[in-house]
Amino acid sequence: MQRVFSGIQPSGIPTLGNYLGAMRNWVALQHDHECIYCVVDLHAITQWQDPAQLAAQTREMAASLLACGIDPQRHILFAQSTVPAHARLAWIFNCVARLGWLNRMTQFKDKAGKDREAASTGLYVYPNLMAADIHAYHATRVPVGDDQRQHLELANDIGQKFNHDYGVEFFPLIEPVIMGIAARVMSLRDGSKKMSKSDPSDQSRINLTDDADTIALKVRRAKTDAEPLPGEPAGLEGRPEARNLVGIYAALSDTDLAGVLADFGGKGFVSFKDALSELLVAKLSPIASETRRWLADPGSVDAVLREGAGKAAALAGPIVSEAERLVGFLKI
Repeated sequence: MQRVFSGIQPSGIPTLGNYLGAMRNWVALQHDHECIYCVVDLHAITQWQDPAQLAAQTREMAASLLACGIDPQRHILFAQSTVPAHARLAWIFNCVARLGWLNRMTQFKDKAGKDREAASTGLYVYPNLMAADIHAYHATRVPVGDDQRQHLELANDIGQKFNHDYGVEFFPLIEPVIMGIAARVMSLRDGSKKMSKSDPSDQSRINLTDDADTIALKVRRAKTDAEPLPGEPAGLEGRPEARNLVGIYAALSDTDLAGVLADFGGKGFVSFKDALSELLVAKLSPIASETRRWLADPGSVDAVLREGAGKAAALAGPIVSEAERLVGFLKI
């Protein structure tokens, strides 16, 4: 089986966007891959985090992943900072990657905004750490969204330059895995923006622990337009909010836009939103219940992460030690 690596920021309780864009796909990959999943707390501190909140949100994210169906007995789940191999290899990659490569990373420009001089150096070299996360395990497949494709290409560039510089075939090529119909779930209040925990309005997102009444209220208040749903996907052009809600329904029901519109085309949003609310509650209620069960026993979450860190270190340690030997570091 090919080895998969993926990481997710410890942003606390995930949103529907996190679930459909990443977490559900992680669960599916477990059936025919060797999976290593990581809560990336090292990446999180590229922007300042309240220490107590960071620790709590790391545990919340881990609990949510377990509730979604990540199996820590067959695969690996851990917190990034608990495996030193990530930081060790990241430093080597800081010295392999070129400034010109990093200057082309559009995500740094987006996150740093206009005041680039005030951004942390960690945010700038974030892609090098991401490359180290993957290469530390000789992972060959990474599930990514479109916004991470550029970083994955850079990870391959770094691995191949290392191989070239040291005359070896050590780091393998990484293949992106694009999965899911609704890989990019948008805000319920603005169809042009991605659903995000950072949005000040809780009405813009569905959280995985929202109860049935909260979900129904948020869907009912979700922004739409005055036109009925079209009969085919082409009719969603220029209607971002309608396309978003139909895309969510399609992803949750394992169908496509055409299939949803075959059932709801010509109908108004009132009946469609009722159906969408029922579907969301049916799919998310078991996850919410299981998340609360894990969080009621934080020691159990920590035990899973501790065991996962041991397994991850056993895989990454020898690989990174060999990379260090190839560089010329003394092993005494």
